[in-house]
Amino acid sequence: MKIRQLDITKQVDDFLEKLPPKQFKQVYSTIIELRRNTTPHDSIKLQGSTDQHRVDIGEYRIIYTFDEKVVYIQIVGKRNDNDVYRKNNR
Repeated sequence: MKIRQLDITKQVDDFLEKLPPKQFKQVYSTIIELRRNTTPHDSIKLQGSTDQHRVDIGEYRIIYTFDEKVVYIQIVGKRNDNDVYRKNNR
């Protein structure tokens, strides 16, 4: 099983720091697991994108891409908040 490196944006890092401990643990453990399995059963490829995926953890959503060596965590945000997609289009 191949383990990829992580590349996390400053925006994601700042968001994670503000999460309550329980939610931080849930989101962070999912991010770490993406290093081993880039397409878990609940991962969905984003429509209109050639390489972006999303995965949901409770009330949070992670948008990411990956290649053979690295998982790029681009955005983490509230799942029911379309702001996650607005940030993604920037």
